[in-house]
Amino acid sequence: MNDRSFKIIVATMSVEPQKPQTKRDKATAQRRGKILEAAVMCFLENGYHQTGVRDIAARAGVSLGNLYNHFPGKHDVLVEIAALERAELAPYIALLAKPGPARAIFEKFLAGYAAYLAKPENAILTIEITSEAIRKPDIGELFLVNHAELVAALAAILARGVEEGAFRTDLDAQEAAQLVIELIEASAYRSVLSKGPKRKILANLKNFVLAALVGK
Repeated sequence: MNDRSFKIIVATMSVEPQKPQTKRDKATAQRRGKILEAAVMCFLENGYHQTGVRDIAARAGVSLGNLYNHFPGKHDVLVEIAALERAELAPYIALLAKPGPARAIFEKFLAGYAAYLAKPENAILTIEITSEAIRKPDIGELFLVNHAELVAALAAILARGVEEGAFRTDLDAQEAAQLVIELIEASAYRSVLSKGPKRKILANLKNFVLAALVGK
């Protein structure tokens, strides 16, 4: 991920109910976003624990004092990234809630979410965040909430698919949704680590998941 692509992601983060009205508010929001961009780039390139607040400040082109005005520490940056992840997942959750044939919606979600996770920058950042979330329960809780919302939305479309006769009648939608998300994540990481043909890995994932959901 380059600086420009992450700026686009930050720009799509959840919008506050009231946008900044004054020039000062806008400048503060822009500076905060710049620091967040710099932090994520440092995490991607060097790892979370190898990155210090001085590294982030230098990358963002701000003083250490200015950085602390926005983020008291790296921990607080991760809290902000949790909000970013929530915004990133929103389109997939919205897709799963759309009307239409459940299987078609599910297949579109499967392809889109797997491709999203298989981007190297997303895989690396997810691994960095997960390792820290295991160590810090409050950070873990934030990302678990995001994960739970995605699983719930997926479980709903699977349950609808059972009602439509698209999926096997003995399917436990909640458990299946959890397993599908885990399979997507594992396949995405494998495609990045192995540097193998991503298209083939994701195609095999689709075939395997559909075979499990549809049954005989």
